[in-house]
This record gives sequence, structure tokens and C-alpha cells, in this order.
Amino acid sequence: MRHRKDHRKLSRTAAHRRSVLRNLVTALFQYERIETTVAKAKEARRLAERMITFGKRGDLAARRHVARFVMKPDVTVKLFGTIAPWYADRQGGYTRVVRLGTRLGDAGETAYLELVKSAEQKEKERAARIAAAEAKEKALKGEKPAKKAKAAAEAEAAAEEEKPRRGKRREERESEVSAPAKKRTRTGVKTG
Repeated sequence: MRHRKDHRKLSRTAAHRRSVLRNLVTALFQYERIETTVAKAKEARRLAERMITFGKRGDLAARRHVARFVMKPDVTVKLFGTIAPWYADRQGGYTRVVRLGTRLGDAGETAYLELVKSAEQKEKERAARIAAAEAKEKALKGEKPAKKAKAAAEAEAAAEEEKPRRGKRREERESEVSAPAKKRTRTGVKTG
């Protein structure tokens, strides 16, 4: 019986389990959505929500606590500067586990672990994606300003002039008549 046994062991040693969960939480804050197994998602969710609560506190001790756990310093900055303010009015429930189905290789049950966002945040992201797609279409059509295109052409021409010519010896060797090339095969060298 597993009475009073709190967390999942994930078939790992304590150090390995801590490392996996730290990496998952860091990736969650960095990408705002990750795909993993359901068991790992549920364990990482506990820790991620705790880190967001520290981010909402925002004092120096909380920042140091999160910095010890999260693997990348820029993700810590993102947590305190961007993610924590999203949940200023929310009391818990910052993440969501969405089940996807089984994995082909080992039939492991997979899920998305993602940060919960408000309707306004989703609308802003949608508008940003649409603007990025339109900018990409314009770039593909070739609607660049004339000044930028002209400057790019000049830079390419200058770069070609500065490049040293490579393969000079090879050109000299090709101009001379020599014996037929040796073919290298798996078993050895053959001529002819």
C-alpha cells in the first residue's frame, strides 16, 4: 500500500528525477508548452506552479529560490518579468495538462503541459502570429525597399572581392596531364 506516499518516483534515482523535473520546468517557462508523458507532466506541474507562486512574490529571496531551481538565468528573468504578472489575480491553477494519446515507440501516454492564458493574451498572440505571417509573405514576394536591396548587393560584391581564392593548387593540378585517378573501394585501392 502506498499510503502517505506523496510524489511519483518516475523509475529514477532522486538526483536523476530532480534533474529531469528541473529541465521540464525550465522548458515549460521557456516555450510555454511542452510535450511529455502524463506522469512527468503531473510531477512537473507541481513544481512549476510553486515556481510561479515564487515569481508572484517577487522579492529577492523568491528570486534566489527560483534561480537555484530553473536551469537558465534568462528563463528566470522571463518568469519574474513576464509570466508571473499574467497570474497576479489568479490563485493557483497556472498550468494545464492536455492528454494527447499514446506514443508509437513504447505506447507511453503523452500529454501537453502548458501555461494557462487569458483570452486577451491569446488574442494578442494570434494578432502577432498573423502579422508575422504577413511580413513573411511580403518578404517572399520580394517587396523589399530599394535602399536595403541596393545595400545588400553592394555588401555581397565587397565580400566577393575580399575572399581569397581557394583551390588554386587544385586548378594547377587539373591543368597538368596526369595518370588516371585511383579509385578507393571498400577492399582497397584500384586503378583504372
